[in-house]
Amino acid sequence: MFLTIALLTVLGFFLIVLGICCWRAASPVSIRTIKRDGKGLYRFILTNIRLWHAKFYNFNVGKIFDNTVKKHPNKVCFYFEDQEWTFRQVQDYVNQIGNYFSHQGYKKGDTIGLFMENRPEYICIWLGLSKIGVIPALINYNLRLNALEHSFNAAKIQGIIYGSVVSKAVTEVLNYGQLSHLKLYEFTNNSEKIDFIPNSIDLKTEISNSSTAQPVPSEKIDFYDNLFYIFTSGTTGFPKAAVIKHGRYIMAGIGSHYMQSFKDNDILYTALPFYHSAAGIIGIGHAIVSGTSIAFRKKFSASNFWKDCIKFKATKAQYIGEICRYLLTQPISPEEKLHKVELMYGNGLRREIWTEFTTRFNIAQICEIYGSTEGNCYLVNIDNTVGAVGFLPRLLKPLVSMRIIKVDKETGEPLRNSKTGLTIECEPNEAGELIGIIKEGDPIKDFQGYTDKESRNKKLVRDVAKKGDAAFRSGDILVMDEYGYIYFKDRQGDTFRWKGENVSTAEVESVVSKVSNLKDAVVYGVQIPGTEGRAGMTAIVDEDNSLDLNILAFEMEKHLPSYARPLFVRVINQIDMTGTYKMKKLALQEEGFDITKISDRIYFYLNGKYVSLGQELYTSIISGKQKV
Repeated sequence: MFLTIALLTVLGFFLIVLGICCWRAASPVSIRTIKRDGKGLYRFILTNIRLWHAKFYNFNVGKIFDNTVKKHPNKVCFYFEDQEWTFRQVQDYVNQIGNYFSHQGYKKGDTIGLFMENRPEYICIWLGLSKIGVIPALINYNLRLNALEHSFNAAKIQGIIYGSVVSKAVTEVLNYGQLSHLKLYEFTNNSEKIDFIPNSIDLKTEISNSSTAQPVPSEKIDFYDNLFYIFTSGTTGFPKAAVIKHGRYIMAGIGSHYMQSFKDNDILYTALPFYHSAAGIIGIGHAIVSGTSIAFRKKFSASNFWKDCIKFKATKAQYIGEICRYLLTQPISPEEKLHKVELMYGNGLRREIWTEFTTRFNIAQICEIYGSTEGNCYLVNIDNTVGAVGFLPRLLKPLVSMRIIKVDKETGEPLRNSKTGLTIECEPNEAGELIGIIKEGDPIKDFQGYTDKESRNKKLVRDVAKKGDAAFRSGDILVMDEYGYIYFKDRQGDTFRWKGENVSTAEVESVVSKVSNLKDAVVYGVQIPGTEGRAGMTAIVDEDNSLDLNILAFEMEKHLPSYARPLFVRVINQIDMTGTYKMKKLALQEEGFDITKISDRIYFYLNGKYVSLGQELYTSIISGKQKV
């Protein structure tokens, strides 16, 4: 009955859309894009049919997965190293996790930090916790000390599940912060040395004695309940715990399945970390929602990437821009042509190396995507257009909730029409910020925000298309051409992306200021030729020449993960302020580390120390000889 109603509804919607298309199809632009737009519309309809079904029956992620297991009980769910986990085996372990923590007194709404490297048990743990309504906070295993403490506190966790390989980091943060109230659960492999933190529970042993029966939650778990937290820097301030609801995860898993044309016999390979939405949602989501087999490894290895794809018989693979660049720097090998990967999807593949990458590695299709962990702006490149992160259909523009609006270059604030007070939409080939108009309750168009409301409000812009509406601000500058193809230009605000990670400048600035005896400092990202994203750079005011660069380097390594440590230090006499007393970064960012134009002293982080950036080292960095 439901499917009949859904199909009739979709048919009616399709006829309306078809009418709009016919009315608008007279222009040459519309004629050129009608095939692309029609393909996108078809996949969007398939996504919505399955999504409406899940919403109608109030499914949660655990229920969706159980339905998947019924269809493919003996199919391999996870390939990892020399292990093969069937869907039934994964389900049993998931249930053991749920039953154990339920018997420990955890109930719906409680939060536990998950601080582990990639492994099958990682997915089983958060999925098992979700079955009893406990909310896992997926924490970056590279974090240390104050950044790690901040993440624990932001998610308001009651306990920590951590892998043995990061037990030292847990010990350090327990001694560093006020975290003695947390319950500790250590998970170890048989091959790892067991060196438990005092009062820590041996989780692997405890789980082995738990029941594989379906766990019973303390309360019913709904489509709109919180599933887990993923940390994201957003565009301002410290990392925030973004709320991922069951419905959002289901939507992302279904949407990715159809937009990337997955088939039942596909095997997906990923080497991305599970604490990110890329692998954790639109990677693993294929297995949970649609029964796709997933092959993965603990960490990315450029020398083993294609070997793994051959070993696991992968037909699809995930990437980020840095992965593509690293693969291109590898010596030519037979494996790079012997694999069966037909499609790769991800984000950050630079236009300059796109064709070289697909030609050298014989990849038939690149499916570049755009999106954020917490946002409601999603774009997909479904037709191999080089450099595009996706498109907005020209035929269906009235039905699209995303806009690219004009913003002030210095402040980043939206520009408004002087008569209406509404935001101003960019013309084709004009750069602006991508926003998504919010529709509450819609898994695709809603913006669920973070664990604190203040951070959520900072990501909103109001009075966009009409008075009283609200939209999510992506913080990203993009440009759309006359055919609706969209290209990424840059991030604005107080974050930049480096080594596949978002870096919060506010977080780095706080560490720099503290270890430099509260000197004024700004942190920003600078471009290095031939690399993805922006490398970190800090400008520090040092009028009395008291800055100790050795101490600065030591403290950077102690407090910050490698990707967040500033590669460059610029010593200056003063920092210009805006009218609202914020330190200006734009001019500093544009000047970068170009020693041919800058008279200030500049230093480069090399072998654990900051060394003076001279002409020879500068040339080596620019040419790509010096690794960064």
